[in-house]
Amino acid sequence: MSDLADWIGGIPLLTRYWFFLTVGFTVVGKIGLVSPYYLVLLSDPFFKQFQIWRPISAMLFYPVNPMTGFHYLVNLYFLYQYSSRLETGLFDGRPADYLFLLLFNWICIAVLMVAGVMSVIYIWAQANKDVTVSFLFGTQFKAFYLPWVILLFNLIVSGAFIEELIGNLVGHLFFFLMYKYPLDLGGRSFLSTPQILYRWLPNRRGGVSGFGVPPASWRRPAEDQPGGGRHNWGRGFRLGEQ
Repeated sequence: MSDLADWIGGIPLLTRYWFFLTVGFTVVGKIGLVSPYYLVLLSDPFFKQFQIWRPISAMLFYPVNPMTGFHYLVNLYFLYQYSSRLETGLFDGRPADYLFLLLFNWICIAVLMVAGVMSVIYIWAQANKDVTVSFLFGTQFKAFYLPWVILLFNLIVSGAFIEELIGNLVGHLFFFLMYKYPLDLGGRSFLSTPQILYRWLPNRRGGVSGFGVPPASWRRPAEDQPGGGRHNWGRGFRLGEQ
């Protein structure tokens, strides 16, 4: 039990909640404690019967069956791995900013658990595009290609790729508006973490850096945002500059 508790405690805060809520909602629906009907997003119950929990449960519930069980486990592993890396890498010490990313994903793709995971993978891959990653059978390539390799892998495993493609597109949208357009193209920042999130999750110093840490010019130190607010990303570093 001590090893299990240590493992759970070692998972970054928001990844921990996302991971175990995903497991919990899926198990509850699978064993029949709650009918899966009440966990997916349907327009009539949501708008006419005010079942307002559906957008949240739909993002956390995965309809597991003998045909989709392996696909679910693979994506659960991806969630654990790459959400942890992103939370302790690009967003290290900035839990409010990472929560804002997850909320952005939820608003864009509230009905798709897999798409939410893929958007996180896409952003991590863009932030660490020159890092070498390993995949099946020892295959190695640059992290930049990882979202598209996973899309191809899921196409082979499950015969579908739409959710993965949507996740990549949403991840690209967030990455472009938050990082690439302001830094690379000299434009304004269209996305900014709301002040209320900083009050709930204040920035902290320190932390443990995750696998594949982006250039320091990308990461606004937590101590520079004592009260939160809009990002001041500094002068226009090119993406990937050290």
